[in-house]
Amino acid sequence: MKAAPAILAELENYLKREAITNTQFAERSGIHSGTLSNMIRGRRPIAIQQLDRITQAMGQDEGFFYNLYIDNYIIDSSRDWRRIGPLLQRCADLNKLDCIQRIVQHVMDNLMYSPMLFDTAEALFAKNRLAAAALLYECVAESERSQHSERLALCHYRLFTIALGDNQDDNLRAADRFETFVERLDEVDQLDALKELANTYRSLQRWDKVDELAGKMGHKARIQYELQQSPHRKSEESHKAPGRPLFFYIAYSDLLRGNVCEELGDYEQAFNHIYRYADLSWVKEQGEEVEYWKNLFIEWSEANICLTHLWSGDGSVIERYRTYIENHKEEQITGLLNMVKAANKYRFDMDETLQHFKQEIEECENNLAEGRYNRKITMDRQANLMFELAQYLLGRQDYDNGLMYLKKAVKNYKQINHEKYKMLAVTVNIIQHIKSTDN
Repeated sequence: MKAAPAILAELENYLKREAITNTQFAERSGIHSGTLSNMIRGRRPIAIQQLDRITQAMGQDEGFFYNLYIDNYIIDSSRDWRRIGPLLQRCADLNKLDCIQRIVQHVMDNLMYSPMLFDTAEALFAKNRLAAAALLYECVAESERSQHSERLALCHYRLFTIALGDNQDDNLRAADRFETFVERLDEVDQLDALKELANTYRSLQRWDKVDELAGKMGHKARIQYELQQSPHRKSEESHKAPGRPLFFYIAYSDLLRGNVCEELGDYEQAFNHIYRYADLSWVKEQGEEVEYWKNLFIEWSEANICLTHLWSGDGSVIERYRTYIENHKEEQITGLLNMVKAANKYRFDMDETLQHFKQEIEECENNLAEGRYNRKITMDRQANLMFELAQYLLGRQDYDNGLMYLKKAVKNYKQINHEKYKMLAVTVNIIQHIKSTDN
């Protein structure tokens, strides 16, 4: 028996075994009896929707016959996109990645399928079928002959965002792999790509890269903003829009660069960046989203002015900053981290503050609330908070609680594969050894 009628043979065997007529099965499957008869006689191919109905009527799991279908109607037949496209969609819905791999390996010796596979990948990406989309993006990227094509750059951009996760080493590799493709993207797409790259390096504490990428983002956004507001710009012209209002990327550039200056101890320059995104009177864009981000940047500027004073050693703002994070639950992990970090640097007394936020710290230990920040940044800050708390308590000779938070920091750093966990694990062992010796 040839491979082509294998699915039909399965169906015919089922009808004989169950003693069911074609008409009865047509009623059960919802397929027109004439259509079913023509399929059984090999006069017309089976569409994927019809295959799903046949599979269900036979009592089999969804996608049960997909590998056979690939053999019968993709490999041993003409490669018709009217069958390939819907099959890829269904395989993605059912997470049948092995089937997707078989299909693309077979069709990609003909480069005419590359644009259609890319469009399918984009549709799957929009539906959050990320693993399936990644297979298609990888395939299209490998087949792209022009190394400077926008489609190739978009493939790598999507692969970068899909690859981001909890593992910091994986995130670093994904960022390094993608960075060279940023300039090949559409000018508008570059803004969101630079933002994501900067945020990734921020979570990795690669401040040199954060400053570089934030600077590029701000420069490109200012050019785009001037073009957008130009009186010579044709109002009827269709322009691609970035993910957020254009002014956001200008203000966010200063926010990120202000963060870098704070980390490097250049507080004067940090204030200069903060004051720039604190004053958004120049923004001409309008709408609810614009107002939302304007208000948020003003709120952030107030908090960061206070925080920069704190990090420069001004303890008089502790109460003010504490009130801020008390009123902004989504900022509490970040706020507590900043306060304890400053306390460790300048020997501030944070006992009362830690007692005040005792419940919030316990919630932070047990839950990962992302809020305004993406998961990788939140996980990094959560681990850093445990570490700073350990340092603070050990410095105040509270060895039991200090050791407890140090162990939590080791666990959290290990979860994101941060290199600190190895060093801290050794420190934990040393402290435990000293405690057991003292006892």
